[in-house]
Amino acid sequence: MNILVTFWSQTGNTQKIAEAIYESISFTKELKRFDEVESFEGFDLIFIGFPIMQFGPPQAARKFIASHAAGKSIALFITHAMFLESKDPAQQAILEKEIDKCTSICSKANLRGLFHCQGELSEKITNELLATGIPMLKEFAAMRPGTVGHPDRYEVEEARNFARRMIAT
Repeated sequence: MNILVTFWSQTGNTQKIAEAIYESISFTKELKRFDEVESFEGFDLIFIGFPIMQFGPPQAARKFIASHAAGKSIALFITHAMFLESKDPAQQAILEKEIDKCTSICSKANLRGLFHCQGELSEKITNELLATGIPMLKEFAAMRPGTVGHPDRYEVEEARNFARRMIAT
């Protein structure tokens, strides 16, 4: 089996998960950023990772998947700043909607699985959100303290387990 792990990362969260997935694979494998990938030809399974930005997949991920993923077996991994188990139903609904947007861009591929975990909301992005003055974005920025240190050891290990499951199926 020949496997590609490819990702786009702005702050390092998604790269951390990509590296964990890559390390857990015992088959022929490659680890590349989106801009290093020319095609998916020759790969049996492609892990594609990116962060959720502005409540959905970033434009770089949309273009990359549209250009390469049609008809290919892919496993998606996503990082985001949302709490995985929020007691706030509105936040859970936002997260579910964001994830749906991410999986929907894979509609022409064979999506074999999805992994997502919390990443750290960077100080730079937090400041940009606060500067907008938009109440919803200011609330989102206020979540930063709860994101520091993510993805943590548990989330990294869960990413490794996800990779093993995707390879076993």
